[in-house]
Amino acid sequence: MLNFLASVGLPAQMAGLLETTSPYLTTIVAFIAVLGVLIFVHEFGHFIVAKLLRVRVEAFSLGFPPKLISKKIGDTDYRLSVVPLGGYVKLLGENPTEEVPPELVPYSFQHRPLWQRAAIVLAGPAFNFVFAVLALFMVFAISGLPYLTTEVGRVVADSPAQRAGLQKGDVVKSVNGEPVKRWEELAQKIRQGEGRTLTLAIKRGSEPLEVQLKPEKREGLNIFRQKVQAYQIGVASAEHLAIENLGPFGALEQGLVYSLRIAALTLESLYKLILREIPMNTLGGPIMIAQVAGKQAEMGFSYLVHFMAVLSVNLTLLNLLPIPILDGGHILFLFLEAVRGKPLALKHRELAQAVGMMLILALMLIVFYHDILRLFAPHQ
Repeated sequence: MLNFLASVGLPAQMAGLLETTSPYLTTIVAFIAVLGVLIFVHEFGHFIVAKLLRVRVEAFSLGFPPKLISKKIGDTDYRLSVVPLGGYVKLLGENPTEEVPPELVPYSFQHRPLWQRAAIVLAGPAFNFVFAVLALFMVFAISGLPYLTTEVGRVVADSPAQRAGLQKGDVVKSVNGEPVKRWEELAQKIRQGEGRTLTLAIKRGSEPLEVQLKPEKREGLNIFRQKVQAYQIGVASAEHLAIENLGPFGALEQGLVYSLRIAALTLESLYKLILREIPMNTLGGPIMIAQVAGKQAEMGFSYLVHFMAVLSVNLTLLNLLPIPILDGGHILFLFLEAVRGKPLALKHRELAQAVGMMLILALMLIVFYHDILRLFAPHQ
């Protein structure tokens, strides 16, 4: 069960975090910590489910060969290998060409029911997603849930907001009688109004006010830096953060909600990449991961944990892509086996895996190339 963390493509939204450079030592330590934890979580998922199903695990490696150190405990050789861009778990009978002694057949991966093999394969990505939920749960439970308030930081000239008399420092309390306390709630209600006249309840200092305005459709940039048309009133956030304290259950709920939002954003990014709606140079690989990890570590532990959660969700989804040699490719083979009633011919599997390896290597080269370009020409 291979895990190629090097092929993870960070979305373009991370680019803004690279405007400053963290000290090299912080960057290196944060990079190793992030990769080490995420690789361990992924491979531990495969490992523990295989153990629970009594499939023999012959090797558990953090990193790719050559191995640096190893220690055999029971039937498993635990390894720390030189190349830190992934890891693997080697199961008895995982290779269809492997000859398994008769006495070890009960512990062989290939001789297990299809559902058990699928459970072992899916465990890696599943553990990455669960890790993201629990990491965000920990951050929200300890630090609370940060959000942008509805305080106005800037009023655009010749905009509906300016014509209605809105000023810097105004706090929007409600839209058409419906309370708002988060900036995203305010923006959503403006969009949902579809250009209809809105009544805003405003607090200016200690004085409550009420204004009416009609949003206008204007061009702006979305999170993918694409030009879009949307209804706006012409205000920008003051970027003042408030904290909502959450209980344990609330923190767990928000951990799941935010993990699903990250997953949706990742899938949308992949979709737009395939359609060429966003360029390939928005992807980042190990160098960008290191830079962002260093920056987040400088900002604080909770920021680093949040970044690990984002990366862990990315790793979940990318490993589920139906590319042979990745977990998604294994699931595809198992699905075809379920449909056909027998495994895919070995020569077809080997051909598919060779193509999958070339695709992964091509992706790695692309992200490395753009990483290096950003390193030497960060503003291009």
